[in-house]
Amino acid sequence: MAKRVAVILAGCGHRDGSDVAETMLAFLMLDRAGAKVICAAPDAEQREVVDHLMDAAAPAISTPSAAATSSVKRNARIEAARLAPGEVLKLSDLDPNRLEGLFIPSGRGVATLLSDYAEKGALCVVDPDLARVMKALLGAKKPMGFIGLAAVLGARVLGPVAGVRLTLGSRAVIAAKHAAVMGADVRPGSIDDVVADEKNRVYSTPGLEAEGARLAQVAKAIEKLARAMTSAPANRPQPRRDGPSRPVPDRPRFEPAAPQRSGVDPVRRQRP
Repeated sequence: MAKRVAVILAGCGHRDGSDVAETMLAFLMLDRAGAKVICAAPDAEQREVVDHLMDAAAPAISTPSAAATSSVKRNARIEAARLAPGEVLKLSDLDPNRLEGLFIPSGRGVATLLSDYAEKGALCVVDPDLARVMKALLGAKKPMGFIGLAAVLGARVLGPVAGVRLTLGSRAVIAAKHAAVMGADVRPGSIDDVVADEKNRVYSTPGLEAEGARLAQVAKAIEKLARAMTSAPANRPQPRRDGPSRPVPDRPRFEPAAPQRSGVDPVRRQRP
């Protein structure tokens, strides 16, 4: 049976939601690794709606210009459905007991909807439904993957209880400094690195927000991350115990004999 991995979305677009390129790569690489994708998003209004054409060159985490910000209201779950290969569950309905993993792409929605990091920095609060799922997966030793700014969520929820090892690229970026304050073991990582915390089964890669990142490099890293998350424990790359991080080694490409469809599985919490 295919492993069910939840991909958590926060809208559509790197300036006010989930990064489109990283999300599509996550779907593709999880499918190649034999996982079944389950999409979920908060059923809530986006805190920002940004004109991506006007603000296209700005980094995801930077505050959008007033001219690029719209007063139009958009629901993050409805916007996330533009990206999803099927149904998008309400984040509040997601049952961690019926998941084998979790994956969060980057994008400013990480900092404005999945948390209030854009406003409060190191003192941010993560969406309580997402924090609930993450803590349950940590306790069950089920893998979690974070791309770029999404690693801040891992730092905030998992850092204080497990001191998780992760990367946001260069240690010099402000988000990496904040993640360290939150209690995470922050490691530097290059564009195609995957930093693995095998003890806690947490995997992270810098993503497209890294300086000089190219799509091909990010695709390679996300593929390594997806395979590390879905491989058997005995086959997963071992973490480096000291010194700078090293990337998860490449593995030979393969096509499973009977590839699984990456449809959406209705993995909902059981209501009383």
